[in-house]
Amino acid sequence: MDADTKLCVSYLVGGRGLDWAKEFMEDCASRIRNRVQITTDGHKAYLEAVENTFGADIDYAQLQKIYGAPSDDHKRYSPATCIGCDMKVVSGNPDPKHVSTSFVERQNLSMRMSIRRFTRLTNAFSKKIENHAASVAIWFMYYNFCRVHQTLRVTPAMEAGISNHVWTIEELCGLLPETASATKRIDKGLILKALGERAS
Repeated sequence: MDADTKLCVSYLVGGRGLDWAKEFMEDCASRIRNRVQITTDGHKAYLEAVENTFGADIDYAQLQKIYGAPSDDHKRYSPATCIGCDMKVVSGNPDPKHVSTSFVERQNLSMRMSIRRFTRLTNAFSKKIENHAASVAIWFMYYNFCRVHQTLRVTPAMEAGISNHVWTIEELCGLLPETASATKRIDKGLILKALGERAS
């Protein structure tokens, strides 16, 4: 996620292993032109993935959060208390003022709150990985092009200069591949329903 425009440059539905991390970083790199600063959490797979993808042409830092011991009244799904952060420069010269994972963590919260499939302790989870990946793809397209960011007052795509207007859900649905008209209406209707809007 770009800290200035809040544009989600890349996403990946997959595992937490090294191969997935490499695929994710390679996709990120294919969408970026200039030298950038990257911050990741302390997940070890990112170390090799970032180095293999960007080489020395990156300002890269890892931010490892330090959590306190759970209290006696610790509930099963309540998060542990963060008592500090440990920043480690991995390569280049990252600006300490901009070493942060807060933006992507906030985006993850927005996604979890907006996609029912991510709700914990319910039966709304995805039964098929293909459906889950499709739901995430719709969310990121909606987030980047249709949803006005509260702080920016425009969409991330507009702030990044890749769109000149707020996309409607109809425009988003217009990206669906051409199919038989009845099927297309059903697909659009399902998407509109999932996003809480009425089909016209």
